[in-house]
Amino acid sequence: MITIKENNINVEEFNLLYDSVNWGHYNNEISSKALNNTFYSVSVYDDEKIIGFGRIIGDTICFLYIQDIIVIPKYQNKKIGTMIINKILDKIKEVQKENPDVRVYLGASKNKESFYEKFGFVKRSKANLGEGMILKK
Repeated sequence: MITIKENNINVEEFNLLYDSVNWGHYNNEISSKALNNTFYSVSVYDDEKIIGFGRIIGDTICFLYIQDIIVIPKYQNKKIGTMIINKILDKIKEVQKENPDVRVYLGASKNKESFYEKFGFVKRSKANLGEGMILKK
């Protein structure tokens, strides 16, 4: 049975998910610190097995960033990612009650942009903003 848990932060499950999509996990100390600085998270389980995860990071009121939308490959294309995004968007709606002008960002994985567009996300250039940028190593 598919179940959703909110704010159920588990380093081992997080790292397992990262490895399942070939992102390569961080060490437990770094993952733990990252998860402890999470504003809101959603974990999806098939019985007791973690199969998906997503979280919001940010200052909790002006700037929110959707991060780590992960679904184990075997469960992709089965609406698990949609469940995660919908729960995250519900949380964002709560924040919008306090600050309707909250900015919500995300960085889509390559070739996954169309998934997020279904939920109303647009590329920064279409929002009259500059391109998203990342600090190069």
